[in-house]
Amino acid sequence: MTAAVRLSLAVQYAVSARGLPSRAQFRKWVRAALEHDAAVTIRLVGLGEGRVLNRTYRQKDYATNVLTFVFSGQAPFEGDLALCAPVVAREARARHKTLAAHYAHLTVHGTLHLQGYDHELRADAKVMEQRETQILAKMGYADPYVAGRGAGNRPGR
Repeated sequence: MTAAVRLSLAVQYAVSARGLPSRAQFRKWVRAALEHDAAVTIRLVGLGEGRVLNRTYRQKDYATNVLTFVFSGQAPFEGDLALCAPVVAREARARHKTLAAHYAHLTVHGTLHLQGYDHELRADAKVMEQRETQILAKMGYADPYVAGRGAGNRPGR
């Protein structure tokens, strides 16, 4: 029997909005995606901070849904996830998803990035998307990449 994966999680609410997930929800979603011990900070941000972070670290002048900042790329992994609450809410509405389902997907996506998963190459994207779909299905969420929802549904793009 393998030892349980350890998680140290901090959640920062830099913005207030309806429907923001609780710390317990974030813990459930991160744990579901963890394959190794990790220390993770999740920060919920507004459009201004989201835009500054994306411009500073990705040279893209707009707020995106989720950004992952890796501080330690080996176990125990350490890093931050920045989730832009207004972008997440807008995308969930546009894709006819519940806010919780979209937050779950983006949290799983960011947690996988933290552990070295990537989607820059088509083959890597396929592996990452399959892993996300498996994790989300175990928690009762629909496949975020199915036809009708998949187009434009890739996080961080």
